[in-house]
Amino acid sequence: MRIEKPEAELKRGWTTGACATAATKAAYTALLTGVFPDPVSITLPRGQQPAFPLALAELKNGVARVGIIKDAGDDPDVTHGCMVVVSLRLGGQGVSFKAGSGVGTVTKPGLPISVGEPAINPVPRQMMIAEIAQLGGGDVEIEISIPDGAEIAQKTWNPRLGIIGGLSILGTTGIVNPFSCAAWIASIHRGIDVARAMGLHHVAGCTGSTSEDAVRAHYALPLEAMLDMGDFAGGVLKYLKVNPVARVTLGGGFGKMVKLAQGHMDLHSGRSQVDFNWLAQRASAPLREQVLKANTALEVLELCGPELSRRVAVEAQSQAKAVIGDASVIDIIIVDRAGKIIGHAG
Repeated sequence: MRIEKPEAELKRGWTTGACATAATKAAYTALLTGVFPDPVSITLPRGQQPAFPLALAELKNGVARVGIIKDAGDDPDVTHGCMVVVSLRLGGQGVSFKAGSGVGTVTKPGLPISVGEPAINPVPRQMMIAEIAQLGGGDVEIEISIPDGAEIAQKTWNPRLGIIGGLSILGTTGIVNPFSCAAWIASIHRGIDVARAMGLHHVAGCTGSTSEDAVRAHYALPLEAMLDMGDFAGGVLKYLKVNPVARVTLGGGFGKMVKLAQGHMDLHSGRSQVDFNWLAQRASAPLREQVLKANTALEVLELCGPELSRRVAVEAQSQAKAVIGDASVIDIIIVDRAGKIIGHAG
């Protein structure tokens, strides 16, 4: 569940990619000079130059190990407070990367890193290579590890994306913007990429675990077909419009699907609201006054019964088709709190 954003001004943080880059620079400097710079500063893709204190600094038997604690600022990031450790040694050919303990390995196609490679994304790789080059270049092997990374990764989308064994080293700017939707949307896109690369013809995006379980069981879909849509119906539909699969199912509770049926593509309570006038127009005549006086969508559902759910599903399907066009066949499933399907259009 997404945590509500506080009202006060929020502190930015640093990505795992930025931490790994800083650790790489400090480790390589120590190999060349015998001294660890502490703090160590790096240049991010947009020119910022943050400095990072070292939590670990060891130079032994030709290997420099540096650990940096990730500070995600005020973002509720599961990797906040973890240590990103780089073990760097001379040798090999050019700059090579290796996944240590707690860093995952890519096992499925569709991601920006090839199958079999450590889950170190392209921009962090470029940042580390650039810092090595600034120090004179050379042949080095960079091994990145994150203590407890395998356990932390179970709270992320990595297992679903086929990244096995730990976390990913991520970041396109090096900066974590608190409560940004960008990371969630990017994960939705990667989920679609993986599904397409695996040749799946049916994917599903759901607003939560109850609807996901119901939709997955109804269609007997593999885990890789399930997209972590959350509130971002528009993020799913817009990406699928240009990266289509044959069939798409959107699932959720009654209130969320009402908002989709009303044309909202962001279903978060802070960014869209249920329109009770709209619901009243679709209720039977004797119930319309009660619907207008209702406090919640659930109260309306209890008043009107599953027939209203079916109507909402049809209109939600129409709104989704207006976004995705003819790229995919669209199904809508509405579930109650127990996970029972109470509305279906498809």
